[in-house]
Amino acid sequence: MAKYPAHLLTLLAFLKKFPGVGTKTAERFAFQLLGWPESELKKFSLLLSELKQKITYCEECGCFAEGQGCFYCSNGQRDKKTLCIIASPKDVFPIEDMKSYIGLYHVLDGLLSPLDGKNPENLRVGELKHRIESLQIQEVIIALDSTLEGDTTALYLKEELKKWGINATRLAFGLPMGSSLDFVDGGTLLRAFAGRQTF
Repeated sequence: MAKYPAHLLTLLAFLKKFPGVGTKTAERFAFQLLGWPESELKKFSLLLSELKQKITYCEECGCFAEGQGCFYCSNGQRDKKTLCIIASPKDVFPIEDMKSYIGLYHVLDGLLSPLDGKNPENLRVGELKHRIESLQIQEVIIALDSTLEGDTTALYLKEELKKWGINATRLAFGLPMGSSLDFVDGGTLLRAFAGRQTF
């Protein structure tokens, strides 16, 4: 490997932490950054340094928030009787891109995966029960990835919801097995929402 300056090697190591970024891609990113004007680098640096302070999580639903509350919980136009359960705040965006779902969200903050130390107590299930009761939710939609972890979590939630007297629907299995919501096109996701079934 070429003899890079120590500072550049450190930058490459950080860039390779991004998913799908190997050595060659990290090098391209690093050389691109080196070509930016210093003013742009300072803006970028400031943006990164403030990221955790500026982007927080809604105490109610767990979605990304900026300031007090989040867009979804504070929006009076949303259907407050329907709740869509998602694994991560990023899952909101493909669903919102459909421009079809107008209910509320609840972020679990992960999926069940005992090998990775993700057990029911690590997920926001207690908060889910509280919100269902306080909002008097009438429909719960489980929108989790079609993976082993997603299926395991969906079955666990189904049993919990049954104990609380709530019937749940899950996205139709038009979603390819092993797929993440990030990579499902809008049309497929729209059909999965429209064809959701009690399970």
